[in-house]
Amino acid sequence: MNFVSPFLKRVLYPALHQSGQLSHFADSGPLAIVTYHGVLPALYPVRDLRLDGGWVTAKAFQDQLRFLRQRYNLVTPEQVSLWISGQGDLPPRAVLLTCDDGLSNAVSEMLPILQSENATCLFFVTADSLLSEPAMLWYEELYLCLLAAPEGAFTVHFNGTEFSGVLKPSVAQRHAVWRQLVEQLSAGDELTRRDSVRILRAQVRLPDHWFEQYSPYFASRFRLLSSAEIVTLLGAGMSIGSHTVTHPKLSRLPKDLAWKEISESRYLLERAFDIKVWAIAYPFGGSDSVSERELAMAEAAGYSCAFVNFGGGFGGESPRFALRRVHLTNEMSLAEFEGHLSGLHERLRRWMGYSETVACNPETKLAGDRANLNSGQ
Repeated sequence: MNFVSPFLKRVLYPALHQSGQLSHFADSGPLAIVTYHGVLPALYPVRDLRLDGGWVTAKAFQDQLRFLRQRYNLVTPEQVSLWISGQGDLPPRAVLLTCDDGLSNAVSEMLPILQSENATCLFFVTADSLLSEPAMLWYEELYLCLLAAPEGAFTVHFNGTEFSGVLKPSVAQRHAVWRQLVEQLSAGDELTRRDSVRILRAQVRLPDHWFEQYSPYFASRFRLLSSAEIVTLLGAGMSIGSHTVTHPKLSRLPKDLAWKEISESRYLLERAFDIKVWAIAYPFGGSDSVSERELAMAEAAGYSCAFVNFGGGFGGESPRFALRRVHLTNEMSLAEFEGHLSGLHERLRRWMGYSETVACNPETKLAGDRANLNSGQ
């Protein structure tokens, strides 16, 4: 659909947005879910959209919340939890806010704006936030290492296999190497991934000062939430869901490790904060990172529902353990945002045969009028 995207972004969506017509598409379903990954800290230099493209500016975030207040109905995670379990109803054009990855940015940048706009959000955090030492997401550390590394060949051994590559000046080429490594490393346990990143740093001969350019933004952009910060979110009326223990690509893991990531994260978070963790967002969230196996595991682990990171907006099929979400990006205008939120964008994708999906058995769907949460039936 790339060849029509400029027309959608610059002509169709702005025209329908300005006229108020896009919101009428929302009448085709009871709930739309949007997902953020963070709000860019003030003065943070965006150097690579492959790294920061999923983050929004503070102004864009505030504008989006105010717009949702005007034309839609922001609902709380608790309202959605009750609705999913059949214990409550939602207002027309209901929208749920979610945020993935569980970074400290949720408190430093997002929370003040949420509070100023009287909005609540369901934050998906990893159980790694319970570690005593400040940590990063392993795959972001891996990517920053590859960006900073000198040109040349490298070899990393893990899980009894060998990965060899050559780093060239091109950021796109290094991004491709990173994607391959994420696939490979997601097949192992957390210790293997952490050790492999450490070994890679030595292999590519990173200078001692390689992280200096990111250090001023470590807490506001890269660090995982601490336990104390999660308590701050809960105290401010926000909700917490699971994003697994260590954020691997679940579809690449052996069955036992995938089950541990899904089930243990819920147990650890509930025990640490004395809360009910009723939802999980699959790491990465694409159709290539979650399969029917993970959907079944999420249900067996006791979650009420689970979230993917594609195909969102009002209308269309959205099984309970593969709830679709609109993924906000740095370059998305308010008109394009509503084009996705309304469900029109996904309808056009389905019409042209581009829509992503996760195969599900009927048993993974809610019964009755909630069988397809966004179908409007």
